[in-house]
Amino acid sequence: MIYQVYPRSFADGNGDGIGDIAGIRSRLNHLSALGVDAIWFSPWYPSPMADAGYDVSDYRDIDPVFGTLAEVEALIAEAHALGIRTIVDVVPNHCSDAHPWFQAALAGGPGAPERDLFWFRPGRGPNGDERPTDWIGEFGGETWTRTTNPDGTPGDWYLHLFAPQQPDFNWDHPRVREEFEDILRFWFDRGVDGIRIDSAGLLVKDGTLPEVRDDEPHPFHDLDGVHDIYRGWRRVADEYADRALIGEVWLPDRQRFANYLRPDELHAAFNFDFLGCAWDAAALRESIDGTLSAHAPVNAPATWVLSNHDVTRHVTRYGRADTRFSFAAKREGTPTDLELGTRRARAAALLSLSLPGAAYVYQGEELGLYEVEDIPYALRQDPMWERSGRIDPGRDGCRVPLPWGGDEPPFEFSPEGAATPWLPQPADWKDRTASAQTGDSASMLELYRAAIQARKADPALGDGELTWLPAPDGVLAFSRGGGFSCLVNLSAAPVPMPAQGELVLASGPLDDGMLPSDTAVWLRTAESTDGPRGADGPA
Repeated sequence: MIYQVYPRSFADGNGDGIGDIAGIRSRLNHLSALGVDAIWFSPWYPSPMADAGYDVSDYRDIDPVFGTLAEVEALIAEAHALGIRTIVDVVPNHCSDAHPWFQAALAGGPGAPERDLFWFRPGRGPNGDERPTDWIGEFGGETWTRTTNPDGTPGDWYLHLFAPQQPDFNWDHPRVREEFEDILRFWFDRGVDGIRIDSAGLLVKDGTLPEVRDDEPHPFHDLDGVHDIYRGWRRVADEYADRALIGEVWLPDRQRFANYLRPDELHAAFNFDFLGCAWDAAALRESIDGTLSAHAPVNAPATWVLSNHDVTRHVTRYGRADTRFSFAAKREGTPTDLELGTRRARAAALLSLSLPGAAYVYQGEELGLYEVEDIPYALRQDPMWERSGRIDPGRDGCRVPLPWGGDEPPFEFSPEGAATPWLPQPADWKDRTASAQTGDSASMLELYRAAIQARKADPALGDGELTWLPAPDGVLAFSRGGGFSCLVNLSAAPVPMPAQGELVLASGPLDDGMLPSDTAVWLRTAESTDGPRGADGPA
């Protein structure tokens, strides 16, 4: 099981209200007790923080707000001593506009060789006043910003698929490819076990700059040339023992998705189809089947993800009328039933942790945290909110600092007397702190601890086969071998439990031999072949 740490919000060790390396080191025992196999760290590099660190100015150092490179090396060693591997985020599509290469490109003016490392182009129109294309950015809004020449005259435009402070690299240039392969070696040499690749499908662009049209290939999404890049990265990873490359690949086409996982490319990629799936038995089964069938030909492990630093926390979205996730549909003021969402999130935890492959847990997921949707406008920091014209509420709500203990904010996120946390925490998180939940068998934290420990102890879980069992409509039932089975009731009514089977775990209380709605159970039998009584076919 891989646990995602968002450093700004995990734990604050020095009292400035921002999470840091010292805070992470102080809470490693929490992750060890949870049963974590690896930690994925979101970016911690030097950055002006225009996009919370995804605008990197130096890929080989640590931003002072988080600590020092020496502290990170100590963190890696301490995690290894606990049997926990480390994965770091690398952001290859773009850098910060403060990066030395980009600063040199601006200072050099038209014709400067550093400009070839990015996408500088003249504008359209008689005076070059029009953007080179009408592409829409990944955050919404425009994708080109005009520069000013050293002599003060209007200059060329540069491409940024995200914020203007994040200029895109030109991956057609060999120096860019060499630089990033060297960055991989830098981190592998420091004991890092894996690299998570941000926006992995965006690196290559069509140099003719065509407009986006429905009936033509996309000019910068998933171009075939990106695979040559990752073959080079795989060769670097293979220079070391037991290193992994994990891609953030948002693609609806499962075959195109699987192309990134061929034996000479990435080891794994995030399963956003499952993350965004509705809380619906038929939809989830189709997502699970589609995921496993896409991974089988390339012999890559599937991944199961419920939340991350970019999406609405699933406790919140599972409590809505529309339980799917999509960036296009995010809106403020969407009604949410948090009690219902929490019940479904508990069942989803047992579902995801029992599927074949690798499970990812986003920090705070094990505490049952919900999306914080009432952050005052003046405190919001995510550029997605402004660039969408304040239509998309942004991602700050899933990045609120974690509650560790105590009865009021900052809930031991920071030491006593510290500065106010960088984003405000809800007062009612006092019941969701790690301390409050520890030892409470009915808590989300203890459910995760029990499930992860049972998963680690059971050879039937992790990699392996999945066999669907007969079940009523609205119920998922499957076996993982060795007598293990999982049942999830997503229907509106209770269903009978199987006639045989020892209960291993339940996401919620059972009701006199019945499996209530929005509840999951793990069972063990000598022959795990019987579905729930009254089964009338597959869900």
